[in-house]
Amino acid sequence: MRARTALVGTTALLLSAALAGPALAAGPASHGHTATREALAAAVTAGVPGATATARDGHGTWSATAGVGDTRTGRPRSAADHYRVASITKTFVATVLLQLEAEGRLSLDDSVERWLPGVVRGHGHDGRKVTLRQLLNHTSGIHDYLDDAGFRRDYFTEDGFSEHRYDTLTPQHLVGLALRHAPDFAPGTSWRYSNTNYVLAGMVIEKVTGRPYGTEITRRIITPLHLRATSVPGTRITLPRPSSRAYSTFKVPGGPAYDVTELNPSLASSSGEMISDSADLSRFYGALLRGELLPPQQLKEMKTTVATGVAPRMRYGLGLMDTRLTCGAHVWGHTGGIHGSVSETATTADGRHSLAVNFNGDWAGETSDVIEKEFCQPAFHPDTRVSTGR
Repeated sequence: MRARTALVGTTALLLSAALAGPALAAGPASHGHTATREALAAAVTAGVPGATATARDGHGTWSATAGVGDTRTGRPRSAADHYRVASITKTFVATVLLQLEAEGRLSLDDSVERWLPGVVRGHGHDGRKVTLRQLLNHTSGIHDYLDDAGFRRDYFTEDGFSEHRYDTLTPQHLVGLALRHAPDFAPGTSWRYSNTNYVLAGMVIEKVTGRPYGTEITRRIITPLHLRATSVPGTRITLPRPSSRAYSTFKVPGGPAYDVTELNPSLASSSGEMISDSADLSRFYGALLRGELLPPQQLKEMKTTVATGVAPRMRYGLGLMDTRLTCGAHVWGHTGGIHGSVSETATTADGRHSLAVNFNGDWAGETSDVIEKEFCQPAFHPDTRVSTGR
């Protein structure tokens, strides 16, 4: 789903006294991460029900939690929680397409029309003029189906979500919603984040390989890296255990928080349906940046970025964000926001230091604050201040 902004509201939920002083849990290698723990606690103070994070660096693996995973029982969040990672799915999808390019099975300069003939047509959209690369770096101009008014009414309001949360939606249906609207711009002339791009990318993977995109992610990434908490759920509505509840206010200022844990993730498809935990995400991004999943040429392509125009300190590659932190460090990763779940990952260019963080509420707190605290500590992590360039 849309990076970070899918359902993020503007006010905090007034939580019970049990949340006022958030409990913190940390792993044995917690020295040097004090500021990161404090950022997790600050998010809970701001109104997030609970937060969990895991980091990997030269000192080992470290985890911390704050707040609760269930506002009804007061059960704390766990470092082992599974959660919906939303748009972080895009990095997995882009990695598979780049692997297919490395195998000579496609070129990122192929048109969408070559692989999906007749699919991207209507209201000025023309798949003959859009390349696979433009899908992956969001320069295609194809409209975002999340911006369709009917879709937002059905899935991003409390009444609509209550009625439609278990609907099964096909990729073709999601693309069709986007094509009801004119392109946002001519292909290659600007940048705008569009979930439709990655629904199409998933369809291309299936066309090239003959297997669903989730099967390819599983056999090419999840299984080789032993990511035991990571899955492509398809239409499964529940989260694997352990997991926390997920809460949303549906962007109603001061409104109640609803339990939105169960939903049919086909509404996100290959733009954002995956489930993981913080340890697996840290492992995945570290392996990716270390070159364990892509040859040098394809990793270079993935890290070739374009300006977004909406975030001066963030540039976008192929399913990978390059963010310049306030301390001058560059980190690579992605953000993700879906009903009741807000996540962010960040990794140094050499893959040696990575962090993944998740909030189980979508109306308060900033995951970027946690990233800043983790990576802007040069005394403890001197490698993070090295500029990676673009």
